[in-house]
Amino acid sequence: MWDTYLYVFLQAIKVFASLHTPTTTMIYAILAAGDGSRLQQEGLSTPKPLLRVGGEPLVDRLLRIFMDNDATEIWMACNAAMQSVTAHMEHIRQNGLNGRRIPLRLIPTTTPSSAHTLEVLTRHMPAAPFILTTVDTVFCEEEFSDYTKAFKVQACNGCDALMGVTTYIEDEKPLYVDVDEGECIKGFYDEVAAGLAHVSAGIYGLTPATVQPLRQCLQRGEQRMRNFQRALIASQLKVMAWEFGKVIDIDHTGDIAEAERMVAR
Repeated sequence: MWDTYLYVFLQAIKVFASLHTPTTTMIYAILAAGDGSRLQQEGLSTPKPLLRVGGEPLVDRLLRIFMDNDATEIWMACNAAMQSVTAHMEHIRQNGLNGRRIPLRLIPTTTPSSAHTLEVLTRHMPAAPFILTTVDTVFCEEEFSDYTKAFKVQACNGCDALMGVTTYIEDEKPLYVDVDEGECIKGFYDEVAAGLAHVSAGIYGLTPATVQPLRQCLQRGEQRMRNFQRALIASQLKVMAWEFGKVIDIDHTGDIAEAERMVAR
């Protein structure tokens, strides 16, 4: 009988430890299924994932940073029509990046929105916490490393989503974020209002609990990522904020020079 009690006690300790110890598995995901239409309209023919910032393609930079932060899997949804991007990623998948093996899972797809692309990824990815960015998101590497460490802890302590936010506003249509004193997010808004100092940085730490609200959004015809974020609040999930100093989304040719300056600094 005492052996049974001891076994139950030890199992309880393992469960408790799993809830309060950061996970050793680190999964990342990249949204790169867009067509880069705004850059094309400004005369830039290079596919967005292959644009160079700091001497390396945007997608290579993300892969390198993810590997520097203990990536065990990297999932990427790319535009199936962009053959140069698909070929580039297949080469990395088979041969590595600068001599480094990359645990890349490539999903060529064509979807009407980023939210749809994310939903496609979740069908293939394991049911585990992961960090998501768009391929054109440029951020400080040291800040991202701190964010990754924070997400590992938060995901094991009841946080359903850890959203990157910033007070640096360069987006044409920013998503304003209402953050309370405890770093909990209370709401996402299209228009600025008193007390709203932060905007979404396009960096998302997500857990399996966020997948159902995403699918419900799409079923309602709500295709934008900001609607998905609002759905997380409506579903009463625990959504936290983590502040970055500066994050740049490369939507226009002028953003490339700004990103170069930020990386150089």
